[in-house]
Amino acid sequence: MNILAGTSKGIFSLDGTNARRVLESVSVRDLVKINSLLFAGTDAGVFQSDDDGDSWFRAGIEDREVWQIRDAGDSVVYAVTQPAGLYRSRDGGLSWQEVQAFAKMPEAAEWCLPVTPPLPPRARALVIDRNDPLRIWVGVEVGGIARTMDGGETWELGLPGENPDLHMMCAQPDRPEVLYASTGYGRPYGVAEMIEGNAGVFRSEDGGETWHYAWKGVTPRYSRPMCIHPRSPHELTVACAPNAFSNFKDDGGAQAMLFQSGDCGASWRSLCDPAHSPSAANIHGLAPDLERPGGVVIGTDTGEVWRVSNNSKWELLGSGLPTVLSTATL
Repeated sequence: MNILAGTSKGIFSLDGTNARRVLESVSVRDLVKINSLLFAGTDAGVFQSDDDGDSWFRAGIEDREVWQIRDAGDSVVYAVTQPAGLYRSRDGGLSWQEVQAFAKMPEAAEWCLPVTPPLPPRARALVIDRNDPLRIWVGVEVGGIARTMDGGETWELGLPGENPDLHMMCAQPDRPEVLYASTGYGRPYGVAEMIEGNAGVFRSEDGGETWHYAWKGVTPRYSRPMCIHPRSPHELTVACAPNAFSNFKDDGGAQAMLFQSGDCGASWRSLCDPAHSPSAANIHGLAPDLERPGGVVIGTDTGEVWRVSNNSKWELLGSGLPTVLSTATL
């Protein structure tokens, strides 16, 4: 199995415990394979590889931070960015055009990251209906979930649990109308009260029409990285921490945890072993382990990459890297 780690300083290929830098760049937010190509979403746009990550070349959107890239089939690829934007390629990622109707949503004028001074919002999460690629959901931090049913011509905005602080989204592979969203405490006016219901994982069974809180009794509540395994029973795995700034340098460390649900978010169990209960390192990268049912590969702010099985066994794959923001198994 080939493991890639997207870091704050480029992409590394892991072989055993050895790490080889294959792209020197700024932060790499997303790594995804679409057909025979690898795509990387970075703070300097999109990069592509046609040799399983050994070499990379620029592939557009250089003036934006690209947070996620997803396939819509028939050579159509979408990417979401900061400042909040949605881009579409109709030629497999060779050229890109902005979907103007998304940026022109009336609500977009109110989106922002509520820091001092405010920062542009991030369109950081993207889901495309595998059965109907005209149905697209975009998660905006901080703004909500924008949904189109007609390929981007018209949009409507929803807030799961009235929470606009969207982080990650994914769809149930065998039921694309079932969506999951991880959220935080950010609000346009500042920070929400840190109580249950104001952050965590939400679930929709009707394509985002309605949402239900699926994080009851789980702490920490601030949820961010999330992935769902492509193999049945499609385990949903989520990493969480006390807040947006939890870090290994904090007193007591980041206090991060890793949870998994095998029943569509109805119940959760920890994937942490005794040495990571909680984890002193925060977890940023998270992707399914394609060789192991229910397994995941994670990356941390201490520059480590771990392979975590669904029976909570942790295996160190790499260390000494820059902060690991994304991972991929090939």
